[in-house]
Amino acid sequence: MEFTESYKQTGPCCFSPNARFIAVAVDYRLVIRDTLSFKVVQLFSCLDKISYIEWALDSEYILCGLYKRPMIQAWSLSQPEWTCKIDEGPAGIAYARWSPDSRHILTTSDFQLRLTVWSLVNTACVHVQWPKHASKGVSFTKDGKFAAICTRHDCKDYINLLSCHTWEIMGSFAVDTVDLADIEWSPDDSAIVIWDSPLEYKVLIYSPDGRCLSKYQAYESGLGVKSVSWSPSGQFLAVGSYDQMLRVLNHLTWKTFAEFMHPNIVRAPCYAAVFKEVDEPLQLDMSELCLSDDFSQGNDDALEEPFRVRYEVMEVPINLPFQKPPSDKPNPKQGIGLLSWSNDSQYICTRNDSMPTVLWIWDIRHLELASILVQKDPIKAAAWDPSCTRLVFCTGSTHLYMWTPSGAYCVHVPIHQFATTDLKWNSDGSCLLLKDKESFCCAALPLLPESSEYSSDD
Repeated sequence: MEFTESYKQTGPCCFSPNARFIAVAVDYRLVIRDTLSFKVVQLFSCLDKISYIEWALDSEYILCGLYKRPMIQAWSLSQPEWTCKIDEGPAGIAYARWSPDSRHILTTSDFQLRLTVWSLVNTACVHVQWPKHASKGVSFTKDGKFAAICTRHDCKDYINLLSCHTWEIMGSFAVDTVDLADIEWSPDDSAIVIWDSPLEYKVLIYSPDGRCLSKYQAYESGLGVKSVSWSPSGQFLAVGSYDQMLRVLNHLTWKTFAEFMHPNIVRAPCYAAVFKEVDEPLQLDMSELCLSDDFSQGNDDALEEPFRVRYEVMEVPINLPFQKPPSDKPNPKQGIGLLSWSNDSQYICTRNDSMPTVLWIWDIRHLELASILVQKDPIKAAAWDPSCTRLVFCTGSTHLYMWTPSGAYCVHVPIHQFATTDLKWNSDGSCLLLKDKESFCCAALPLLPESSEYSSDD
């Protein structure tokens, strides 16, 4: 792996959809860098500190959310003199997003009073009253032709289907939810999945014309759905629940064909590889080493980590670190809080929040547990390589952790005291963005061979 030097950041950082640029918020400045040379190609000054940034799908425009104002500013890479400012006045702005055509911006006002579609072409705007959520409850079809927007009025949840060409409401129908949590189109645009709040276990599949294709409820009288994700192929729907189980539905009958448990004790028979992060002290022969006084008073980076981090393959049975959430506090840290599919839809990684240091990887093709990775620290973020079957994740330490079907390995980030708390791939898998608390860097990973043989301590 090759790492860049670290650069300052004070907020969001993200790659452009075409993988050519990276946008970085530095206080009130928006810095655009080239992903190959890392030279600054554009520098924009906003009116306040940047809270949120999002690229348009064509990578031509970028918006900045100044939620303290509240205000939205948009910029053009090819026309730096072009500017756009959106201010809702007393209504405020709680969230903003691009439309698929990259020529409209959707903003949600404070208290979810209305959702407004702003045109960058003719300055026209369209209002949708009573959106259900600020940042959730809006989903676009993959072809970019339609938008599904959740609204609530008269104590009932509704789905409004809008044309992304005219922004007229093409249809509206009520859904059978108590308190709708979120919505997402299927990858083939043939169905819409809707799930209820954690207080009511309910997953609903609707057709675009409002017909309820399926209703799934795994159990009653308990906290319900915590995470939902379509597989990239659109054949599977994964549902993570507060009962610490992952359930996978198929797209033909909408029935579950796999249920994966996350026990804190893994017993035989278990054919999954269990990797545990361990510290191995460095064995240095210093008998013939002579240091000068100048060196001993100078740089002490070499003493920063007097050990090597590696994975050790464990045998079952094994007790996994488990934290029982308190019963008298809301929002318990339990259930499947992290859920992510590999690009080929063969693997899915999960994290049970009551075992925050353990990452589970499931093989959907063989319906079995493929691997368990036990870390020293809680897992902060995980992301699949979009170009191959490779998972990268971080724990807020000075290392990166990777998994492939061939094994797992640890990589030290060669930047002084750089603790990775978040990571993102660019769209072609050629570059990986790593975020620290006040800085970021990028890493280039070698292409994964067809028959890669990684050892656990590379």
